[in-house]
Amino acid sequence: MTSFVVKALQKEELSIFSKLSDRELANRSAQWIRADTNPGYPCRVSLVDAEVGERVLAFSFCHHDVNSPYRSAGPIFIREKAETARLKINHIPKMLRHRLLSIRAYGSDNMMIGAEVLEGVDLEDGIDRLFESDKVEFLHIHNANPGCFNCAVYRA
Repeated sequence: MTSFVVKALQKEELSIFSKLSDRELANRSAQWIRADTNPGYPCRVSLVDAEVGERVLAFSFCHHDVNSPYRSAGPIFIREKAETARLKINHIPKMLRHRLLSIRAYGSDNMMIGAEVLEGVDLEDGIDRLFESDKVEFLHIHNANPGCFNCAVYRA
């Protein structure tokens, strides 16, 4: 089995949003909302589902900001008091276990070279299959139904 590490978005990278007024957020097509279900609002910084009543920031994020036809952005949630998750090697966050996921494999040229849809309980097997190819540099994990980006995965 290939050793891997799941990487969250960095809190510091997104801290600009926490300093903006509601009007400034609206100008960036972002807004604070209250989680009304759990699970339902997976945080891309803490890699934890928001609790009911917790404030989350919803906005469009360019998670694959590259010079490639696969450049991609989409909606994500960040919990108001999120701290950046620092996961151990081969650890899968609980928030990924109960979702239908899409794994997308990318090469060094940032082109997608493989993909798979699976249940979160089978994520390790999917990661291992996609990393069997030496051409795969990294993976992106998305929620399969809404298509939203969750996190990246790298060889450890």
